[in-house]
Amino acid sequence: MPKQEFKMPKMGESITEGTIINWLVNEGDSFEEGDILCEVATDKVDNEVPAPASGIMIEHIKAAQEVVPVGDVIAILNLSEEKSSSKKSKTAKKPETSKKKEVQPSVSKEAKSNKANASLAFRVNENVFISPLVESIARNNHISYEELARIPGTGKEGRLRKSDVITYIEEGRPFKFAQPVPEVSGFQVPDLKFDKGTGKIVEMDRMRQMISDHMVFSATTAPHVTAYVEADLTDMVHWRNANKVAFKEKHNEKLTFTPLFIEAVAKAIQDFPMINSSLDGKNIIVKEEINIGMATALPSGNLIVPVVKEADKKDLKALAEKTNELVGKARDNKLKGDDAKGSTFTISNVGTFGSLMGTPIINQPEAAILATGIIKKRAEVMEREDGDSIEVRHMMYLSLSFDHRIVDGYLAGSFLRRVADNMEQFDTKRKF
Repeated sequence: MPKQEFKMPKMGESITEGTIINWLVNEGDSFEEGDILCEVATDKVDNEVPAPASGIMIEHIKAAQEVVPVGDVIAILNLSEEKSSSKKSKTAKKPETSKKKEVQPSVSKEAKSNKANASLAFRVNENVFISPLVESIARNNHISYEELARIPGTGKEGRLRKSDVITYIEEGRPFKFAQPVPEVSGFQVPDLKFDKGTGKIVEMDRMRQMISDHMVFSATTAPHVTAYVEADLTDMVHWRNANKVAFKEKHNEKLTFTPLFIEAVAKAIQDFPMINSSLDGKNIIVKEEINIGMATALPSGNLIVPVVKEADKKDLKALAEKTNELVGKARDNKLKGDDAKGSTFTISNVGTFGSLMGTPIINQPEAAILATGIIKKRAEVMEREDGDSIEVRHMMYLSLSFDHRIVDGYLAGSFLRRVADNMEQFDTKRKF
């Protein structure tokens, strides 16, 4: 059987690397064509990598949890055109020559001592220099510049080295939530021993850990401010209720409120393009494309943000088709890497869970995120030409969390009001 290099496959147009979660076929084991050799993670989406043909796993070139660029060799296979009649048991004893010792990272006595006695207090590294390599490691681990400044540097003149960051991560990032210690007072933040209680222990899965890191990174990097408005969706609700059956019959697509919300947001972004931006150092990048992410719950309870690309260029039929497709993929755990890439603005429909309103955390590196609450019937005072009247209206709260480094209150308030106006001034005579 010919030996063949097995390379990290390309799992999406914008995907350049992947993390090997685990190997499902051990060294020395046989497999059939189409069997899953390993699981690979790209951002929040997990992918199963199948075998191109039957054969035997000779060697794992890359280990589990290793980040590998697309196209790099991850394993050596012995492939055969004939399918194996049966798989070798994964519990079978392997020859001594195929055994590989697991290499444990060496940790100095000083590092172990620091880990055991790490204080929650820190001194700011005034001479912090962020090299491209250190920045790459920090980004992959969702470490902010502020947190990097807390890491003691061992390089020349106290500069930060790769080994400093690696050791810091291995020690569990002890300064992640710490507060600086004033040099004059010598006061240190006490290591409070909270009683966390007892109960069932549920270990975070990989996705939940990534979500946790992403949220902490966003909350500690961007100064969050949240603005609120209330929108009267009565006309939109009545139009949707009156036309959802006909829409389904004509286009074979379910008409939910999501495409209507995306349509209103995309129009508002066209009027206020600065809300569709990201911060890169001291530069603001105003995005040319309007790609709307929609926060979606997975069956596991975790959250993912599939993206409707170029939402401003799609009509209602195309928006409904795309949102239904993405929600279906999320529900069936079939989202691909590109499905959750490239968003420039995110919508989180907290009303789906019955919430009146929410204060969402920005989906980095975006400038803002919109939360839509539950649509609720309420008695409202309506101003008419013949006098005021009390009517039953369909009302909804909208809340916009924005990054105050690049978005001021005027821009945020104007954009949010425009979204609400687009929803309230819904054309009840529109055709589809």
